Amino acid sequence: MVADEAGVAGLVCLGYPFHPPGQPEKLRVSHLEGLKTPALIVQGERDAFGTREEVAGYRLSKKIRIHFLPDGDHSFKPRAASSRTEKQNLDEAIAEVAEFLEGLAKKL
Repeated sequence: MVADEAGVAGLVCLGYPFHPPGQPEKLRVSHLEGLKTPALIVQGERDAFGTREEVAGYRLSKKIRIHFLPDGDHSFKPRAASSRTEKQNLDEAIAEVAEFLEGLAKKL
């Protein structure tokens, strides 16, 4: 909401709290349905604040792009048994943010 009011070019969220952990019925998404600002949300697939499966069912603005990091939690850390490393997820998050920002810069 603040991003729309401030007229910023874009918004990046690293791990969005779609709901409190363990309380998926207490959604924090109504304000995201009408977001006009281009936004990137980078989220771990297993984030306790909103997993890939949960987020897939939310009504969100078409201006929001969500990139899920494989097996990542809220801090993007994968499980020890995962084929992914924390560094891989952080590198992927950085690359996604850079691509998003480059896209915004081209539109300015």
